Amino acid sequence: MIKQDTSQLDDLTGFYVRRVFLDHFSRLLEQARSSPGDKPLSIAMFDLDHFKAINDNFGHVVGDNWLVAITNCVTEQIGDQAIGFRYGGDEFILLMPGIEREQAFLLAERLRQAVSLMTITMADGRSILSQTTSIGVASFPVDGRTAVELVRKADHALYRAKVGGGNQVRLAFEERMVPKTAHFTQTQLERLTRLANERSVSEADLLREAMDDLLTKYGVNDIES
Repeated sequence: MIKQDTSQLDDLTGFYVRRVFLDHFSRLLEQARSSPGDKPLSIAMFDLDHFKAINDNFGHVVGDNWLVAITNCVTEQIGDQAIGFRYGGDEFILLMPGIEREQAFLLAERLRQAVSLMTITMADGRSILSQTTSIGVASFPVDGRTAVELVRKADHALYRAKVGGGNQVRLAFEERMVPKTAHFTQTQLERLTRLANERSVSEADLLREAMDDLLTKYGVNDIES
């Protein structure tokens, strides 16, 4: 468990903040990689479907109330099986040490069902029903061996859940690759090889990381909420 420190907690939800996730995930992943046979470790990335519409139609106070309600629901559902983090906005991550892929999927599905049954009551007595969530799951070592790769695959699985209609859980899957030689100069490829060797990662990992950064820069990586 993470050593408790109020500076590590999100003011609104009480979940750990993003930087704590990144630090803790890296440490646990290193422990998992060094364990005999690779100890399993899973993450689930999720957010509220159409959250922007809640803020637009009911105001940010109601939106904040939903975020608090969601984290309370998550805490109730995961027990001591996972640790919750607010990754940004209405996006959250669960870190599940020792949990294999199939178990992580079942936990995420249980959470999805619980969220779909939630209601909150506004100040005027009106209730807002059936706010749903979409979830993407990735697991070590099946889906990747680095923190960057696993977070990316969970994010991509979440994206597929969203474009598939929302209110569903998607597992990471093997990404379709395309040849890189037609898209880069020889000098770029030589520098890429050198960088990959220096960082002890694959060239493909670096290219996918760079592509995600590019898409984020221009807003293409944003998940509709």
